[in-house]
Amino acid sequence: MKTALGIDIGGSGIKGAVVNLESGELLTERVRLPTPDQAKPEAVAEVVADLVRSLRWNGVIGCGFPAVVHQGVALTAANVHKNWIGTDVNRLLSEATGCPTYTLNDADAAGIAEMRFGVGRENSRGVVIMLTLGTGIGSAIFTDGHLVPNTEFGHLKIRGKDAEWRASDAARKRKKLTWKKYAKRLQEFLNEMENLFWPDLFIVGGGLSKQADKFLPLLSLRTRIVPAQLQNLAGIIGAALYAGERV
Repeated sequence: MKTALGIDIGGSGIKGAVVNLESGELLTERVRLPTPDQAKPEAVAEVVADLVRSLRWNGVIGCGFPAVVHQGVALTAANVHKNWIGTDVNRLLSEATGCPTYTLNDADAAGIAEMRFGVGRENSRGVVIMLTLGTGIGSAIFTDGHLVPNTEFGHLKIRGKDAEWRASDAARKRKKLTWKKYAKRLQEFLNEMENLFWPDLFIVGGGLSKQADKFLPLLSLRTRIVPAQLQNLAGIIGAALYAGERV
């Protein structure tokens, strides 16, 4: 049985578990440790090392990270300290944990898991776009099951502002929007995505996917849209899959 440790680094929590790469099942409990204040690189690396020790893991690690990650180097910093920009995350975490570590964008990790073991398993043909609705809007786009990494569709401009500033779950809470008003904002963003990419399927993940029945029926799109199946485990599973394919 092939296994890897998947870790999902977020603005408030760092989560991880050992994953069976053949089935996508978690082989250990899901451990969650708080993200340190300011989330600077060295402090986050220490927490990641603590998580690895708590699971008594010695092997390959995959890590989903809230940034554009190009060949292991963070080029942006969303919900973490700006010192991450230009940091070789692979090297930093490998040195901190003593294990080979491979990093990718967190929404890409969630998308990989959903396409392999979730709703995308039976719907991989054509263009599939996964959007994670939470603090921001993360995105992952696949063509015939192949990932195009590091898309940042949450920063697409809608009415002069980033889409995530208008249509994320955080925006819904900040503005205290009703589901009807929120759906109208999300519709505007998704219509723009439809006109740019002509997708075959939208998959909605992230924290808001748990309440998909409250807003998906209010949308009117030409593209089929469905909630993700793996919810908050997707980032862990996808990160483990990504690392497992690199050893």
